[in-house]
Amino acid sequence: MTYAEAQQFLHSLRPFGQVLGLDIMQALADRLGNPERHLRFIHIAGTNGKGSVAAMCHSVLTEAGYRCGLYTSPHLVSFTERFQINRTPCQPQDVVWMVERIQPLRHGLSREPTFFETVTAMALDYFREQRVDIVVWETGMGGRLDATNIVIPLVSVITTIGFDHQQYLGDTLEKIAAEKAGIIKPGIPCVTGVRDPGPLQVIRDIAAARGSPLTIITEPSNDPVPLPGEHQRWNWAVAQAALRASGLHIPADAWQTGLQRTEWPGRFQQIGPVILDGAHNPPAAEALAATWRARLKNQPVLLIIGVLRDKDYRQIVRILAPLAHRVICIPVRNPRSLDPRELAAVFPQATVADCVADALAQRRDGEIAVVTGSLFLVGEALQWLQRKQVDLPELTLQ
Repeated sequence: MTYAEAQQFLHSLRPFGQVLGLDIMQALADRLGNPERHLRFIHIAGTNGKGSVAAMCHSVLTEAGYRCGLYTSPHLVSFTERFQINRTPCQPQDVVWMVERIQPLRHGLSREPTFFETVTAMALDYFREQRVDIVVWETGMGGRLDATNIVIPLVSVITTIGFDHQQYLGDTLEKIAAEKAGIIKPGIPCVTGVRDPGPLQVIRDIAAARGSPLTIITEPSNDPVPLPGEHQRWNWAVAQAALRASGLHIPADAWQTGLQRTEWPGRFQQIGPVILDGAHNPPAAEALAATWRARLKNQPVLLIIGVLRDKDYRQIVRILAPLAHRVICIPVRNPRSLDPRELAAVFPQATVADCVADALAQRRDGEIAVVTGSLFLVGEALQWLQRKQVDLPELTLQ
């Protein structure tokens, strides 16, 4: 099997998020010899911020001398980004052997495993095979029925609660919080950055019922955080508390070194005159808008946006449209993409382009282009920009 064939197999699977439950995931793990029982985890859920918190924890643990795995989704450019050890993605040949091992184990189950279940099982197998000391383990969409939730972690983390994936997780913040809090395990510490009273009370109640010591983050860190945005100071406060609650030994110098070496592409990432931010729901759009106001101030901005049709795109438009001088709507390379003409109809005076390259070609001198609306779109833009980076002028943010 080649890497291309392995990717083709994975792309043929039932998409992530269509089937929730743990039975099939546990059956796959059983057939692999239960790698989850031989690993330690920091388990992270939340509507937004979980990727940044995971990246921060991973970087600090790497600096602390641990052989640290990181499992996140989705990837931006390469599928190998989903499985990292000490900041290094796995190799394409690793994906090949992972697929070859999982393929025969998928047969004879009560239903076909989804893409996310299959990839999560691959991750467990990979990290056991690589003999990592600790895995920073990010949920996919939910918590209680998320495929990642077959592990018993050192600490459970719930970053934020907001509206997203309501068709699966519930139509109120309290219902969504109950699903995310499903990762809380009896007697295992939990850390949360949730501040809204309703969702926070749900988390309090579930933690108390399970005898889980709960740490609630009530203020952001004062440390200088390399990732832009006030929300990243809150994420760092959550990451610090999670690492402390894990009981892992972290030398004093690893904290700041690990923080400063944290990289998390696609989150207000600047490449020349282009900003990439995967704000794909209203809370993420609010965070982007706050960082945009603070960093871009009055500079003219071309907003390039594409969204998935199951997102609350009208609310995203309401948040971002007032900040942009011009707007170009484009499709996302995903079957769930919203037609850009339908998106453009919501924006005042928006135009449409066929792809991110065509939209970026319309950037005027002196403009900052902000590409947002979907991590899939940000990944496409990042890949294109990496090829063109040497030709891009540098624009300094005010």
